[in-house]
Amino acid sequence: MTTSAAAGARATVHGYPRQGPNRELKKAIEGYWKGRVGADALRETAAGLRRANWQQLADSGIHEVPTGDFSYYDHVLDTSVMVGAVPDRHRADVEADALDGYFAMARGTQDLAPLEMTKWFDTNYHYLVPELGPDTVFTADSAKQVAELGEALALGHTGRPVLVGPITYLLLAKPAPGVSAGFEPLTLLDRLLPVYAEVLSDLRAAGAQWVQLDEPALVQDRSPAELNAAARAYRDLGALTDRPQLLVASYFGRLGDALPVLAKAPVEGLALDFTGAGAANLDDLAAAGGLRGKRLVAGVVDGRNVWINDLGRSMATLATLLGLADRVDVAPSCSLLHVPLDATTERDVDTQVARWLAFARQKTSEVVTLARGLTEGAESIAAQLAANRADLLSRVGSALTHDPAVRARSAAVTQADARRSLPYAERATAQRARLGLPLLPTTTIGSFPQTAELRTARADLRAGRIGAEGYDERIEAEIREVISFQEKAGIDVLVHGEPERNDMVQYFAEQLTGYLATQHGWVQSYGTRYVRPPILAGDISRPEPMTVRWTSYAQSLTDRPVKGMLTGPVTMLAWSFVRDDQPLAETARQVALALREEVNDLEAAGGSVIQVDEPALRETLPLRSADHEAYLYWATEAFRLTTGGVRPDTQIHTHMCYAEFGDILQAIDDLDADVISLEAARSHMQVADELATAGYPREVGPGVYDIHSPRVPSADEAATLLRKGLEAIPAERLWVNPDCGLKTRGWPEVRTSLENLVAAAREVRSGI
Repeated sequence: MTTSAAAGARATVHGYPRQGPNRELKKAIEGYWKGRVGADALRETAAGLRRANWQQLADSGIHEVPTGDFSYYDHVLDTSVMVGAVPDRHRADVEADALDGYFAMARGTQDLAPLEMTKWFDTNYHYLVPELGPDTVFTADSAKQVAELGEALALGHTGRPVLVGPITYLLLAKPAPGVSAGFEPLTLLDRLLPVYAEVLSDLRAAGAQWVQLDEPALVQDRSPAELNAAARAYRDLGALTDRPQLLVASYFGRLGDALPVLAKAPVEGLALDFTGAGAANLDDLAAAGGLRGKRLVAGVVDGRNVWINDLGRSMATLATLLGLADRVDVAPSCSLLHVPLDATTERDVDTQVARWLAFARQKTSEVVTLARGLTEGAESIAAQLAANRADLLSRVGSALTHDPAVRARSAAVTQADARRSLPYAERATAQRARLGLPLLPTTTIGSFPQTAELRTARADLRAGRIGAEGYDERIEAEIREVISFQEKAGIDVLVHGEPERNDMVQYFAEQLTGYLATQHGWVQSYGTRYVRPPILAGDISRPEPMTVRWTSYAQSLTDRPVKGMLTGPVTMLAWSFVRDDQPLAETARQVALALREEVNDLEAAGGSVIQVDEPALRETLPLRSADHEAYLYWATEAFRLTTGGVRPDTQIHTHMCYAEFGDILQAIDDLDADVISLEAARSHMQVADELATAGYPREVGPGVYDIHSPRVPSADEAATLLRKGLEAIPAERLWVNPDCGLKTRGWPEVRTSLENLVAAAREVRSGI
């Protein structure tokens, strides 16, 4: 079996970045929204990007390209369309115009709320949550999947359609509005499977030899009932006669109890992750007796991080896997959607560091190299193996990765450093006396609209068209406008608007040693929102203050408190590409110590309110509950280490958004922040109820304005949400704020929305 498994080895990928080398998709979609790009032009841009991706993959040596992984907004939303799970409120729009209706589900309209958005497992990608109920009727619509497969086949490629699997789709879903919170979408499985059967039949008729069904939800803790549902689903799909061969894919970790379920299923192949926590799949697969008679797609190249692969180690893993399946193919651990496109475009990265980086195109080459080595023998890739060993050794011994002073400071931290000097109840009294805020105080989360003028000013500064003095004058003018508007609107705790910041992580990364910033390393966060995660390459320190100047300037313009704004240590890790050569806990502690200096400097400059954002605390939670305690211990310690040195009457805020908070409520308490603001508008104040049930004792700002939609909430709508929040949180501990920062919104909608928010707070306040 070993010889035949090696001889048949092929290179493939699960998915590829969608945006294009210059974010062509983002620009086309946003142009369509603004009426500057027609529907046909948008579709042609998308088709061109697909063609280019497939050709690049084929030219690099990929034997089987993914189709259907492309999306205008989100692949889970695409699945909802594929199975006909369109919310009733959007159905007429979808039927009238499929494209506009699709975007309305994603973004909402002035009259219709969008689907809820949350994080895709433990990544920073956001998906649109399916809304299901006992009355949901599924109907097959395979047009997108069939068309994209047809495009690839017409170009001469071997295409493998990639679909979200039925188990993961249902486990990601939530009860639709008005449906009992206790409704379990998985109970709809028997209703959903015939729709998948129809889609599979359509794809076979269109020429698909294989179809990939992604089931990443199975790497999480799953109950016996959920595992039985998976067994039943793949028993039924496997028993179909009118279907392509099925490849069931999992990624992001260890399958555990789900592995024997899938191994026994009547499907032709499995794709498994063998990186990070997924490395345990190797021993589990051997213990299960391997995949006799099946294809194994081995994810031995990390699809989520940017470091080069250890080719020698991967070859050893693949050699072991050859004895466990009839055919072994080589792939990244997951879709390459989660990494930037091409490291060779980063001209400003130190040449030594560049040797250590692999983005999507480089990972594709690694996969092809490994497949060749598997098929032709290690001697066929001897030169690549030698060069790879040299690159890996250069990183281990580099002075860029180790700073003795940083390591000594981290080692000297004590438990007392991560604690405030007084308990919350005593701090709250001191803070209320110092700040003098009304009931239901109003604030925003931090950022205000990043206008075209601001982006142009930053570009002009980089290009040398304006000097530092001219740039600073532009930033000062923007801060004056932001402060003036907030005062006139009646907001109680102000922000300076962050006009100088390009991104809430990148801005700080560019000022800390040990971080690298990219110029073209764009990664999709949601929809047309792309970010450039910085790269954590070495030990972290802060050479000089990062935010004090602009926060102090803003405070000089007003008598109201202005929040100092920082990104917390866990989010600095989660929204970066982190080091893989030391524990995350150590990296978090280094970042926390650098941020602690900044917090203390903000306080020394007169700051009375300081916000340390941790929106990624929940998303970084390990997928297996057995790993939660250790992670939450160091994650909450890092936050407290950042904030533990301030006076009792300095109010510490934190912020979280777009995640499921229910299973980290104790950790939220352990942060020991004085005020927390959270996303709540799309989830209808669910988090306020969860915090109340858990007995959370501190102040809370559940959002009443959904900033990820262009719609402007009325004062009545905000007041309704606020009153719902008051059912869970007493007025003396309730704040009024948007869900998140306002960076991506336009000034006209922000002005009206915030004025409505203040009006709602005043109306509800007057009734207390």
